[in-house]
Amino acid sequence: VQLQASGGGLVQAGGSLRLSCEVSGRTWTIYSMGWFRQGPGKARESVATIAWSGRNPNYADSVKGRFTISRDTYKNTVYLQMNDLRPEDTAIYYCARRGNSHDNYRDWGQGTQVTVSS
Repeated sequence: VQLQASGGGLVQAGGSLRLSCEVSGRTWTIYSMGWFRQGPGKARESVATIAWSGRNPNYADSVKGRFTISRDTYKNTVYLQMNDLRPEDTAIYYCARRGNSHDNYRDWGQGTQVTVSS
């Protein structure tokens, strides 16, 4: 499975961005998809996850009510709509997939930089 993340950029606090993760390859092996981020000097953290069916979205407490994860089944693309961005959202954002509920997330894409200025 190959993952290609895009859509990052520089935005002012309160602004919005939409990240895209294009998925190709053995998509039938995917159980769920996730967006993760790693800020400067911080450990990587989970931001949002969603079943490959597009159901059961889950969010980190820090982004609930501001971010929305979704999947376009026709395009095999997973999105992360980010609204009301804050400087603490600044990070490299990665998408990843896992093959079952017991698997670790893997096949990380190259990441896309999101920078939020105050």
